[in-house]
Amino acid sequence: MIKKINKKWIVTLTAIFSFLVFTIVGINSVNAASLNHYVYKNNIKPAKITNDIWSGFPHYKYSGGKPKGVVIHETANPHSNIYSEIAYMKKHWKNAFVHSFVDDKRIINIANTNYLSWGVGYPGNARFIQFEQIEVHSKKAFAKEVNNSAYYTAYLLHKYNLPAVSAESTGKGTVWSHKSVAKHLGGSNHTDPIGYYKNNGKKFFGKAYTMSEFFSLVKHYYNNASTNNSTSNNNGSTDNNVEDKSISSSSSNSSNVVNGVTYNDGSGKDVAKLSYNYAKYGIYNHVKNAGYKTVSYKWKKLGVRAEQTVYVNNRAIHNKNHSVWYRIKLSDKVNAKTYWVPESALNFSAVQYSNSNDTMTFNGIEHSMYDNIPNSKYLSNEKMNNASLLGHSVNVVQKATVNDNSGKNNVWYKVSIDNNHYWVNEDAFVK
Repeated sequence: MIKKINKKWIVTLTAIFSFLVFTIVGINSVNAASLNHYVYKNNIKPAKITNDIWSGFPHYKYSGGKPKGVVIHETANPHSNIYSEIAYMKKHWKNAFVHSFVDDKRIINIANTNYLSWGVGYPGNARFIQFEQIEVHSKKAFAKEVNNSAYYTAYLLHKYNLPAVSAESTGKGTVWSHKSVAKHLGGSNHTDPIGYYKNNGKKFFGKAYTMSEFFSLVKHYYNNASTNNSTSNNNGSTDNNVEDKSISSSSSNSSNVVNGVTYNDGSGKDVAKLSYNYAKYGIYNHVKNAGYKTVSYKWKKLGVRAEQTVYVNNRAIHNKNHSVWYRIKLSDKVNAKTYWVPESALNFSAVQYSNSNDTMTFNGIEHSMYDNIPNSKYLSNEKMNNASLLGHSVNVVQKATVNDNSGKNNVWYKVSIDNNHYWVNEDAFVK
């Protein structure tokens, strides 16, 4: 009898133990791949990028003139916070410094990313933008910090017209851990943030978080670039400057797809005129049939007239019915109310495009360079200026003649620089 009871208990205990092991392993297995899922499921939004540039950092140019990628660091200090790390770096920048710091609530840019920092040694310092992650100590904080880091990495790639390519395995790409720099390029023996990701991944999600998973999150933001999460500087103003590469005369700006509508941000400096028959078309608080409660307004109550200049800051394409909409303001005041109108309510500068295979030389006057022609229907963003190119020759791949709504014609050229394309006005070139 005793033996039979023992056998039954053994069988029962074995079953319970097996169930618990299976359950724990199952939970860990689900959690292990779920940091990114946790971000998506909880709709975690990245923090705004705060620019608090310190003037004490030196300004040295990157090799080739611009960064070739982004290095992700981690401080390896479990007892510090973002402000103490920044203060320490300002005091000891001669030993090392990075461009920015990230935690679960903030992305703070302290050094101008147009110039190199030194945090990975030679030759990486002259190639990469670099930022540090502060150690955080909870599941939610870790997920939010990683999310902020992925968003910021994608933001920087777009800003400098770089593709999103992981360098972790091959040593060839734009997204690097400190460990991958040390392994493939030398100059350091550090391995961050691999250990930090591994340990916090195991602790909070049941399995080591990896750079491969991080890169997947970077790609999520890179492929769905949006300036809705704008940057702010230390005086509280905003700078919507997530940037995309221009590849054609009709290239889109930074885009964001919501409810089947693709929104493309402009700089807010583009203008158009109300068409002669603008009153035939509605004016709304949202794009129609875009998943929002739509309110229409009366043109007469807005006190507008035909051919009145309006200020345009977004272009939207309804992916189902292919209608095109623009978000406008009736004045250039920062806090002016915005409205959505269909494209037929507006007249933009008329543009005639033609292919080109010319070579032209920049004169001695600085000019802005854009992703699209300003005041055209595609909207524009300033990408850079030609200050470093004065006196240099560039290849022209397209030419455009523009009637700017005042009857004046001017010419724009699309130039190719390091496989990137920019529109530049004719006044920038030697006649």
